[in-house]
Amino acid sequence: MTVFEDLESEVRSYCRNWPVVFDTAKGSRLTDVDGNSYLDFFGGAGALNYGHNPEVLKGPLLEYFQRDGITHGLDMYTTAKGEFLHTFEDVILKPRGLDYKVQFPGPTGANAVESALKLARKITGKEALINFTNAFHGMTLGALSVTGNSMKRGGAGIPLVHSTPMPFDNYFDGKFPDFLWFEKVLDDAGSSLNDPAAVIVETVQGEGGLNPARIEWLQGLRDLCTRKGLLMIVDDVQMGCGRTGPFFSFEIAGIQPDIVTISKSISGYGLPMALVLIKPEYDQWGPGEHNGTFRGNNPAFVTATHTLRHWWSDDVLERDTLRKGEKIEEAFAKIVKDTTGTTECFQKGRGMARGIQFDEEGLAEKVAAKAFEHRLLLETAGPDDEVLKLLPPLTTSDDELDEGLAIIAESVRTVTGS
Repeated sequence: MTVFEDLESEVRSYCRNWPVVFDTAKGSRLTDVDGNSYLDFFGGAGALNYGHNPEVLKGPLLEYFQRDGITHGLDMYTTAKGEFLHTFEDVILKPRGLDYKVQFPGPTGANAVESALKLARKITGKEALINFTNAFHGMTLGALSVTGNSMKRGGAGIPLVHSTPMPFDNYFDGKFPDFLWFEKVLDDAGSSLNDPAAVIVETVQGEGGLNPARIEWLQGLRDLCTRKGLLMIVDDVQMGCGRTGPFFSFEIAGIQPDIVTISKSISGYGLPMALVLIKPEYDQWGPGEHNGTFRGNNPAFVTATHTLRHWWSDDVLERDTLRKGEKIEEAFAKIVKDTTGTTECFQKGRGMARGIQFDEEGLAEKVAAKAFEHRLLLETAGPDDEVLKLLPPLTTSDDELDEGLAIIAESVRTVTGS
């Protein structure tokens, strides 16, 4: 590992928690250069919902390369892009009664967010935005301006302006009515709130600590945005593509955002790809007004098309994800119960995005480190890394799920002495 320490920037992070050199990966497992197998409950931070190197995608991808299919195409018309758009409309949009134009920004979630914020300002002619406490939307300056984490914001090196945070669901533990402060300052000419263009929200805050918004809260936010003339942007970069059960995480609330950002698992294979979904009346871009060299990752279009056809032409994956989510919830409930008296903790999340929050500082990180000793990859989340976070591939088998949950339970017992 000397080459990494000698040449790679100090900004590297995940490798510090998992100090081995990985070589191959398949399904829900990675293998290091010494042949050791690791169970992956990290899932590429949500980019590997269908596991590593799924065979159903590998074949079409290799065939595409073999026939010299377009790899780099900017935003030119290609067969790969056309097939993806047709499939996305037929498999995802039409069955859900959704009418969106599809923008291909740069191939990252942060770029999708930057596009959405930029477009909202263009549509409305207003500069200000509303974000929420503990939100995370990316590491570029615009995305950081609507992100809550103080450490990540501090890395910007300049003031992050033109956004105002509002309390996310349950921020005050249910002691005040939803949107009490938000609506009050919107209506108060003396509040000094700049007239906002849009609201950006995650239905489940991933990096913020696996905080799920209640259905009624999401519906109330959609209603508030409609009444007050605010665009509603849902950031579905990490929680979309089936992570919470349905393809879009906002489906459970029966709402239709004005703009949606998608990335991470949209390619299905871990290839860089991002979408911005825009209600047609808001597609007010001029040609080239938001562009970039890598908007046309055609190999990602190929795998995305086959992902949608294979996993989303019926509701089998959605039902299986919800079932596995309940399995995780039951296991976590037992861990929390068994740990009571040693330290305070509770579970949170939705679908197969789950976490256990520990009140004791550093405990979640210790549990994750202990799990790694048993060759299980986990990460932490929350403003103080107080949440043990699970994002296993949706295709993880029940046996693998049981194996990982047993390791977590044992790691919690070892670290807490419960």
